[in-house]
Amino acid sequence: MLCKTFGSAVFGVDATTITIEVNITRGINYYLVGLPDNAVKESQQRIKSAFSTNDLKWPGKEITINMAPADIRKEGSVFDLPIACGILAATGQILSQKLEQYILLGELSLDGYLKPVKGILPIALRAAKEGFKGLIIPQENASEAAVVENMEVYGMNHLNDVIAFFNESQPFEKVQINLEQLFYDKIHINEVDFSDVKGQTTIKRAFEIAAAGGHNVLLIGPPGAGKSMLAKRLPTILPPMSLAESLETTKIHSVAGKTNADKGLITTRPFRKPHHTISDVALVGGGGFPQPGEISLAHNGVLFLDELPEYKRTVLEVMRQPLEDRQVTIARAKFTVEYPAGFMLVAAMNPCPCGYYNHPEKDCVCAPGIVQKYLNRISGPLLDRIDLHVEVTPVGFDELSGKQKSETSSTIRDRVIAARSIQEKRFKTKNGIHANSQMENTDLQTYCKIDSTASDLLKTAMEKLGLSARAYDRILKVSRTIADLDDSATIQVQHLAEAINFRSLDRDNWAG
Repeated sequence: MLCKTFGSAVFGVDATTITIEVNITRGINYYLVGLPDNAVKESQQRIKSAFSTNDLKWPGKEITINMAPADIRKEGSVFDLPIACGILAATGQILSQKLEQYILLGELSLDGYLKPVKGILPIALRAAKEGFKGLIIPQENASEAAVVENMEVYGMNHLNDVIAFFNESQPFEKVQINLEQLFYDKIHINEVDFSDVKGQTTIKRAFEIAAAGGHNVLLIGPPGAGKSMLAKRLPTILPPMSLAESLETTKIHSVAGKTNADKGLITTRPFRKPHHTISDVALVGGGGFPQPGEISLAHNGVLFLDELPEYKRTVLEVMRQPLEDRQVTIARAKFTVEYPAGFMLVAAMNPCPCGYYNHPEKDCVCAPGIVQKYLNRISGPLLDRIDLHVEVTPVGFDELSGKQKSETSSTIRDRVIAARSIQEKRFKTKNGIHANSQMENTDLQTYCKIDSTASDLLKTAMEKLGLSARAYDRILKVSRTIADLDDSATIQVQHLAEAINFRSLDRDNWAG
């Protein structure tokens, strides 16, 4: 007897429906075809054990299982459940009338319990698009799949539950959530706040500008100055995620197996902080069967690289293309996958190996030329993609012990949202441009015009401070963002002057 069930496989951040055909005929062999990997091939032992422990009949005949499309490689243990249900249907142990209406996914333990799998959200979205009635999946994955509208989602704990569902011997409740309530109830929840930070007015202003224009930031300062503490609070002043951004971000985390079973939907902007020993593949994604890396997990959020010069040169260089294109392409011999990588880069570093170059109180003990050599670990092309270079100085005792409260993240966020709305109107006809940081050279000529006085200031700054040529475009972009924060239609001299102050590393004499 021939029966069909349906599973799904994830490639990149999109899913492909897999048809599992089970045919039982005379013989004693077991054939599994359709480019399965070892994990899929080993499903026979898991399924056979689950049948045995639950008094289900394993057919003493030849079993042929085809996974179509047969030219796509199938990986992982997610196909245990659809294969098991196909065998049960082919032997008449479950009714097969409803099988073709549902996507089935789940790893089976030896006693028949279902274990959670990765990539459920993109699978649920694909199932809805292709007109399936619903999903039968492990209980731990149910809340994640339930965010997709017009889909029946049933979370099951055991293979016997799935059998009872198809045989209609037991009622089961659909998993339902109020998507809008789930999204809007959690969207403003933050564990940290800028009001906790004492002093550092200049750094807070730099972060406000960065958040308003989507600019990348480099923090330079001695140990203990508060660079990491400030960076952790940047997501709290970014505009709240839209529902579309939330779904897109959750898809990526779902594929990587990073979602929380009880949350279902990621509603706050990601903050990723990889260690400086990370490999280039772990940062940008890849592997034999490609998985998203840290830059994709930071999509719609912040990627924080602490101790920037300590990262391997190759690791930093592979970020250059994703920073520019906002996506990463991973090519293999037979296929290519693309992952989104629209993140804000925040990097922090000490000014020198000892950490105290330019410190107001402590002396630097580094030998001559060491400071410049340390800075040279970061390539010019990477620095070219960082708009704001901010010097972080230690906070004095009076500020630390003061009782005065700083501005809250919500207050700063309101100004950021207002500036972003101006940019949305400005770039509404521009495909792929949403913030000032993404402007091309032609856009600078249109939206970043400056008068003669401002032009003279910029010329003087480049000559007197020794600013590099690459700083020119960055200064104009940041100036445009500062003008948006002031609700100014044109870039004024004070906007340009403030932007010039945030180009520390471009000054010829900065490192001596």
